[in-house]
Amino acid sequence: MGHYFTATEQMASSDPQSLPLFEAFKDHCSNKRTHTELWLYEQIRSCHPDKHITAVGPRIVNLLDWSRAGYAECTLNRSGDNFVSSREYAAPRTRMEGGDGFLGEDVTFGLYELVWQGQSFTFYTIEWPDADLGHTHNYYILTPKEESRDGHSPSADTLIKACGKWSRDLHEEIYVFDGGCWCKNHGLWTAVQHASWDDVILDPAMKETLVNDVHGFFDSRAVYEEYSVPWKRGIIMHGTPGCGKTISIKALMNSLQAKNVASLYVKSFDCCNGAQYSIRSIFAMARRMAPCLLVFEDLDSLVKDESRSYFLNEVDGLEDNNGILMIGSTNHLERLDAGISKRPSRFDRKYHYKLPGFQERTLYAQYWQRKLEKTKNIEFHDEICELVATLTEGFSFAYMKELFVQALLAIVGGRAEADDEGGDKTAVEKAAEDTKITTDSSRLVKETESVGQDDSGDGAVETAGEGKTAKTVKRKVPEIQVPDHLKENPFLRILHKQVVALIMDMDSSSDDEVVGKSKVPDD
Repeated sequence: MGHYFTATEQMASSDPQSLPLFEAFKDHCSNKRTHTELWLYEQIRSCHPDKHITAVGPRIVNLLDWSRAGYAECTLNRSGDNFVSSREYAAPRTRMEGGDGFLGEDVTFGLYELVWQGQSFTFYTIEWPDADLGHTHNYYILTPKEESRDGHSPSADTLIKACGKWSRDLHEEIYVFDGGCWCKNHGLWTAVQHASWDDVILDPAMKETLVNDVHGFFDSRAVYEEYSVPWKRGIIMHGTPGCGKTISIKALMNSLQAKNVASLYVKSFDCCNGAQYSIRSIFAMARRMAPCLLVFEDLDSLVKDESRSYFLNEVDGLEDNNGILMIGSTNHLERLDAGISKRPSRFDRKYHYKLPGFQERTLYAQYWQRKLEKTKNIEFHDEICELVATLTEGFSFAYMKELFVQALLAIVGGRAEADDEGGDKTAVEKAAEDTKITTDSSRLVKETESVGQDDSGDGAVETAGEGKTAKTVKRKVPEIQVPDHLKENPFLRILHKQVVALIMDMDSSSDDEVVGKSKVPDD
């Protein structure tokens, strides 16, 4: 392959500022080729005969991102225009944030000088089209050949270890698996920071057990090892949509950060290489990141018949699954294969998220009372919490949230009208008068999961079992005894009207409107 060196020298001689490898790379990209990586190795050896070459991919050792984070100084050699780059613009994440965004640069061919801990390194970054992979991207680190040992460069290896550890670790990010690959997601991490166990309204005993179960697992590695028990667990959260499964997962992710436990969130198994490839990639990453929390949300829709046995083999840990706690959530426990939901040592603990009872609904109303305590024009008396709990029998937490959000939106609209009309009425009073019952906001929960009364007061919605048909019964707004001092309370009147609107809409929405596909926001 010595002719490459001759060609490179000839191209270099025509322009004293030209970079020999760049000229050769341009020539190569203009011809048919079969093995670009091998060709690049030979070209770099020809251009730098006194250098040892260490190749590494930026997916595992991202020298440029590491440098941008402040761990090293990195400078692109721009002399002679011997590089290929494209200008990039990143807009603000949302329009509401405002701002001008920022400019960036994507370099697909360039020679960099990197300084780290007083040492100077030279490396190429080169990216090229690949018929099978789409694009291939490598760094080629150049170090003095005389320092190499057994075919490797000690200084380059030290650099790779330092940068590789940083590249593997999460930095205000959560790993999300989608489209057949893992990506670090800062948006999901940001959303998780706002989740607190104070925001999770559950039966106190169930909440305490869940938290102790998860945190106790990660605190008990030595105990598992002492008794020669595999250090792995599986938990299933199941039950009615909108009753706290997702917020519980986010609160767990947040609270586990203090224990340096990584969170991995699986969106889908779908990819061009098939579900088995995805499952293999998911568990391979979980083993590398252990101890970790591995979340499969809507597990029943993820695991299909054709991939079930492969998934179970990975769960069983034909390879080492130590330090992995899996959480699978589902709205339909009965749809899960018995090998997942009933087999010991797989998902061996289940938490049932039922429709909230009177106590939980009262606690949720008190949660909103605390959120609104600084709002001067809303008279949110303690008694209103229990009245709301009575009115919302059969509501999920999602619909209780909808109730308060719609009430506040009505107040906002009332404030605008009150400002326009003038007078002595407050925004809340105006909203209480003008709010009309509509049925276009949302419904409660599925017919087969809600409990209510018919017009005679003794009807209920029955859950359809195998071979049965669900009997649909019209819901009725519960009657309440309002104390005299609250009969004219504007906020209570608005809430009452919104309850009526939601109950009217209970039977008019499809299941898909209740059970959303994207549970944990990532933006």
